[in-house]
Amino acid sequence: MNTNDRRRLPDGLRPETLAVRTALDASQHGENSEALFLTTAYVQPDAATSARKFSASEDFTYSRTSNPTVRSLEARLAALEGTEGAIATSTGMSAILLLGMGALKAGDHVICSRSVFGSTINLFAKEFGKFGVETTFVSQTDVAEWRAAVRPGKTRLFFAETPTNPLTEVCDIRALADLAHDAGAILAVDNTYSTPALQRPAELGADLVMHSATKYMDGQGRVMAGALCGPNAWIRDVFGPILRTAGMTLAPFNAWVVLKGLETLGLRMKAQSEQALAVARWLEAQPEVDRVYYPSLASHPQHDLAMRQQRGQGGAVLSFDLRADSPEAARAAAFHVIDSTRVLSIATNLGDTKSIITHPATTSHGRLTEAQRQAAGIGQGLIRLAVGLEHVDDITDDLLRGLSTLTTR
Repeated sequence: MNTNDRRRLPDGLRPETLAVRTALDASQHGENSEALFLTTAYVQPDAATSARKFSASEDFTYSRTSNPTVRSLEARLAALEGTEGAIATSTGMSAILLLGMGALKAGDHVICSRSVFGSTINLFAKEFGKFGVETTFVSQTDVAEWRAAVRPGKTRLFFAETPTNPLTEVCDIRALADLAHDAGAILAVDNTYSTPALQRPAELGADLVMHSATKYMDGQGRVMAGALCGPNAWIRDVFGPILRTAGMTLAPFNAWVVLKGLETLGLRMKAQSEQALAVARWLEAQPEVDRVYYPSLASHPQHDLAMRQQRGQGGAVLSFDLRADSPEAARAAAFHVIDSTRVLSIATNLGDTKSIITHPATTSHGRLTEAQRQAAGIGQGLIRLAVGLEHVDDITDDLLRGLSTLTTR
């Protein structure tokens, strides 16, 4: 048995093992940690081989089209999501761009949750709209609205993010998948918040799973990356040729960082979910807080559904509304709480081991119109908290600095 035979994994391994072990075979050196291939081109043995490989779009001719480190990441992502394949991209938004380029054409119709990430709304409403694709935005949680929005013969794509950013609304993946398929459409699910450690949308009927791997898959705020996971009929045959042409390619170094981040994904998501639940319960008891949005709380409108879909864990992101008499007062209160922190990072990312505090109305959703923000439930008093791995008491103490000095106390 040679080294590569030894590295081939048996069937039936659990996700925690797949997150550590899935990759391409080791090189002739037998490295235990996956290698980082920092190369743009690959030397061919002769002109005939080079011609054949380029003609057939075979692997490892040029790193815009394929790279061994990127391919290892794709294999690991597919194993974790339980899909046939995965294709890595430069960012999460470029993954949605690739999705649209492959699944849509002029005259097609998309149904999308109105509660998705602000840039996702703009991509569908503005950029895809330039090319004759129309999008209808509907309630995240009301399946009847999705059904009513269907245009027979026109609707090609349902797109949902669950839980949503930042209000953690949860959609019924299986119900939307059934509805999409009845309409002759496909369902794509943004699984960035939960990751496959907590939720596998393909098991619930989703056709494609999208990720901003910048977030929890890396897990330490180091690099940007994205991905689509699904059947090879989409990943290899549809998206592969587009990526080769359009070039939204993931850099090998970024792929290697995310590949190593995935090895601790399950541990981090469990620990950060437990931390987030503790913070959410603490916030519910604070007099300055009007409402807390977190799927593991019994007060969450989709609590039961979330606990079924997300393996009993709520993830690491929560949001909360401050009490205020007007939008202006709410914004001032939110800024005060955010500016009073000394431990939390004021930033727009999430998925880091460091806790991050954000004002969505002026950051992630700041480029939307006020009407779009209102439709998505993004008020001026809303604060999003992506809970990291600091001691939970230090997180709540840091929030208390601002909360305790608001005039509502």
